[in-house]
Amino acid sequence: MAEEKRNLETIPAGSLGIITLAGCQTLGEQVDHYLVNWRQERESEHKNSLAFSGYQRDSYILKSKVPRFGTGEGKGVILESVRGMDLYLLVDVVNYSLTYSLCGHENHMSPDDHFQDLKRIISAVGGKARRINVIMPFLYESRQHKRSSRESLDCAIALQELVKMGVDNIITFDAHDPRVQNAIPLHGFETVQPAYQFIKNLLRDQKDLQIDSDHMMVISPDEGGMGRAIYIANVLGLDMGMFYKRRDYTRVVNGRNPIVAHEFLGSDVDSKDVIVIDDMISSGESVLEVAAALKKRKARKIFICSTFGLFTNGLEGFDKAYEDGNIDRVLTTNLIYQTPELLEREWYINCNMSKYVAYLIDTLNHDTSISDLLDPNEKIQKLLAKYRANQL
Repeated sequence: MAEEKRNLETIPAGSLGIITLAGCQTLGEQVDHYLVNWRQERESEHKNSLAFSGYQRDSYILKSKVPRFGTGEGKGVILESVRGMDLYLLVDVVNYSLTYSLCGHENHMSPDDHFQDLKRIISAVGGKARRINVIMPFLYESRQHKRSSRESLDCAIALQELVKMGVDNIITFDAHDPRVQNAIPLHGFETVQPAYQFIKNLLRDQKDLQIDSDHMMVISPDEGGMGRAIYIANVLGLDMGMFYKRRDYTRVVNGRNPIVAHEFLGSDVDSKDVIVIDDMISSGESVLEVAAALKKRKARKIFICSTFGLFTNGLEGFDKAYEDGNIDRVLTTNLIYQTPELLEREWYINCNMSKYVAYLIDTLNHDTSISDLLDPNEKIQKLLAKYRANQL
């Protein structure tokens, strides 16, 4: 929705403050840039009233740091007043590029380190903020969302820890299983889909797509991702198919049952462009096997859309798949750390989510409904109309 159409005339819940934890500064600065510009341009008769105090500022980012002792222990420090503020804490728990000194050794930050730093900053707030909102694009421990044997339920425990510390809202993107919100049923939890950004960036890159059920399909690489594939297929008016993973449950390799084969369920993909949609690319093995299987079935172009590109096994597998013609483009968001090598790849399309995150913060700060931001169907239909009229 265009900025001028957003009805944000309500009184803000509090003076806006953004704290970007280590590893999330780049995204935070981009979000801050949008907010500063919008609020300087926005005309409001209440601009000078006490309720809108601090509404227009040069930056909404508050200075903070998490220094560490020689043993690796840390503490959270906020260097500005947060009293009465509506705080938004941005954290990227999978940014492994950051290091700290641990008894003289260089130690890379793990998701556990990032989550602990988040709790340190919340602790430093000391209950003085009016409201604390956590924007955690990659939900901490989201893959440990259910119990299949005698094992820990890490994601549920983490969410409960946050709300016990005074967090009012938790905003995440494409949670591995949104049902983890059952752990905190009386608190705000939103999982946001970047469907619009995927479609927009794909259409801008590819000018020869025929978006109808005769020429295009949406594929889910496993049964767990059916929901997001059904949504995109419906808004684009396409058919969908899915693969299911046949696993060997008699043995465990690297903590999981190895996949024996990917079985396909769906109509013929011969000569069709295919969008493979998933929540994350971890090692990439699974999605590349799916792409190879689709190529064997004579699919034309294959586009892989994934909210989080972790690429834990490096980029070589994707380079080879691109050279072999098994994939055409890979789209992931900038919500988590991206290596410089990834951004240089010819097959990679970066979907910038900073404007969307800024919309969410701006709207929530005004205590206004974000339902139109959570369901971008109207925006997608306008985008398709422009694309078909060659106006994109």
